[in-house]
Amino acid sequence: MEYTDAFLKEILTRTQRIAVVGVSLNPVRPSYYVARYLTLKGFEVVPVNPVHAGKELFGRIVRGALSDIKTGVDMVDIFRRSDAVPPIVDEALECFGDLQTIWMQIGVSHTEAAEKAQARGVDVIQNRCPKIEYQRLFGELRMGGFATGVISSKL
Repeated sequence: MEYTDAFLKEILTRTQRIAVVGVSLNPVRPSYYVARYLTLKGFEVVPVNPVHAGKELFGRIVRGALSDIKTGVDMVDIFRRSDAVPPIVDEALECFGDLQTIWMQIGVSHTEAAEKAQARGVDVIQNRCPKIEYQRLFGELRMGGFATGVISSKL
């Protein structure tokens, strides 16, 4: 799956509200620090995880499912195994008529679910991280791939 920098940058520029499915409350988990980073960059992040439903994360109530989000989202960012993707995509397509993007994290892909979303006019990114792509495309990474010399989950 190859994506042009222009395509990725356009998605990250137009996106305002992101549902992060599979977010963890554990600050050392990638889903936590990616959601935190996106929040700090001005995105409105809606955390989704049935295990943590009703708890608070980054000033937001964690939702148990996408169907618990009463207003739309621009992007659904999936932090789940690849085999869990189809029902998440189905729920996203059912709940959000104006959904623009399904984003599957590094190591996550599902061809059939991606094709279903694309057939409905939704852009799909697979096996990529919006945090990494944002940093790379908006000048936060140096040529070596990092800004501080230390790779860390902390901001």
